[in-house]
Amino acid sequence: MHLVQILLPVFANQGEDVLRQAYPRIREELVARFGGLTAFLESPAEGLWKEGDRHTGRDDIVMVEVMVETVERAWWEEYRERLQELLHQESIVIRALPMERL
Repeated sequence: MHLVQILLPVFANQGEDVLRQAYPRIREELVARFGGLTAFLESPAEGLWKEGDRHTGRDDIVMVEVMVETVERAWWEEYRERLQELLHQESIVIRALPMERL
């Protein structure tokens, strides 16, 4: 079993709140496909990364998780591309972690 985590930016690169309108659609798609999800929405996390030598990029992000038996890489790659377009992002992180249900 795997835990798939999707790090969703709250704001587009131009500063508009893109997640507020897109989240209901994202939630419905994931629940329909995987039977449920866990979303950490109340306190956005701060995402930081280096851009060149001087600039540090920053995003407010929320995390959505789903549990899957197997990771369908092709589906997740296509879904990541759709999310990037929907949320006006160059890159969205989706990661899969092996897990054991206790």
